[in-house]
Amino acid sequence: MTTLSVVVLASAGIGHTVISSLDADIDRIDAFGDMKNRPEAGHGMNILLVGTDGRDEIGPRERKRYRLGGAPCHCTDTIMIVHISADRERASVVSLPRDSYAVTPPHIDRVTGEEHRGHPVRLNAAYAEGGPRLTVRTVERMTRVKIDHYLEVDFTSFMKTVDVVGGVEICTGEPLRDSHTGLDLPAGRHTLRGGQALQYVRARHVDGVADLGRMKRQQHFMAALVDRATSSGILLNPMRFRDVTRAVLGSVRADTGFGTDELLDLGRAMRDFSPSSSEFTTVPIERMEYAVEGVGSTLKWDTEKAERIFEALRRDQPLSGPPPRDAARRVPVDPRQIRVQVENGTRTPGLGRRVDAALASTGFRTTRVPVNAAEQDVRRTIVVHDPRWDRSAKSLAAALPGSELRAVKGQGATLKVIAGADFEKVRKVRARDPGQGEFGVVRGDEVGCS
Repeated sequence: MTTLSVVVLASAGIGHTVISSLDADIDRIDAFGDMKNRPEAGHGMNILLVGTDGRDEIGPRERKRYRLGGAPCHCTDTIMIVHISADRERASVVSLPRDSYAVTPPHIDRVTGEEHRGHPVRLNAAYAEGGPRLTVRTVERMTRVKIDHYLEVDFTSFMKTVDVVGGVEICTGEPLRDSHTGLDLPAGRHTLRGGQALQYVRARHVDGVADLGRMKRQQHFMAALVDRATSSGILLNPMRFRDVTRAVLGSVRADTGFGTDELLDLGRAMRDFSPSSSEFTTVPIERMEYAVEGVGSTLKWDTEKAERIFEALRRDQPLSGPPPRDAARRVPVDPRQIRVQVENGTRTPGLGRRVDAALASTGFRTTRVPVNAAEQDVRRTIVVHDPRWDRSAKSLAAALPGSELRAVKGQGATLKVIAGADFEKVRKVRARDPGQGEFGVVRGDEVGCS
């Protein structure tokens, strides 16, 4: 959800007086108590960010409109570990699926008061049984990552956050529809306000990967929200920052140790934070339907791959190394979805065939039948496109360094490349959403709109 953005908004380094007044608005909770046998502390800061399904302050009209009926389960809807590097130059966000197979440590049930031995649960059920403290203990037991701070955001705070920054822009290459949340987005670029944004991050029935797909959309949305918060001037205007943050923090809960000094320290260090400073991943899954007696179907982590992620957090290392110098540039639309007609705009024999072949080898669906352009003295390569296919055009232009975009109504779905005298090579490109890969790690600036 937007818990990382709340951290950024709440820690912009505006000043001690402003932060102190905002600190008083945060609901405090003892998330750690007298915990024993905890993991060894590493470098940097680890924050457990939890999104709950609380909706007490949402009116009946909005509940009906955004399909928020029914009683909340008082469980965690979203669970993430955010690691802020010791040099405060990087944030690594690891999503922990709420249906993950987990074993709780011994604890006292906060509802019944009964003592429980450690037992299997879905990860999100730890909150219902033992609140934030049991959630922290269970996550630490599973990951061996010491949690330094705890932040909790509910539906109300999420919607306020999105609304007070003026909405968040997301892009989708295909329609997104979910009958459970009421989400109905056509393909394209959209600015989502609070309620619609909540539908977007809650949707679990738009594809065949359910919660894993939902977490990927949450990560995309978080990156876009951080971009909006850090690029809109909110963090540089003390009065606007104060008003915005006060509206958000009224429904945020944090551990007692996350106070004014911590906010100021984090804010000063993260003043230049941007989407490119962040990286996102989800714990790798080994079995999608792991049946557990008394619990039901769970998600079983891939222990070996998950351990590499958590070891990187413990060692304060990036989740992914620097890309190789010849790495393919990521673009918003998969080249395999883009049809291209190549024209030779010069008198150089064979240039059209050379451009067509290079684009095809990169993955574009060329016609394989290049032709001569009407004009033969084109200096700069041109990408002609219908305005409705502007994201495809940007993806194609990224493969042709220095090319010019030219929108022509009625061009249709097939884009045209008029090769000019400046053509040197085709740059390798690939879709921004790389799937799981080794860890499925993406940077924040790789999942936003372009």
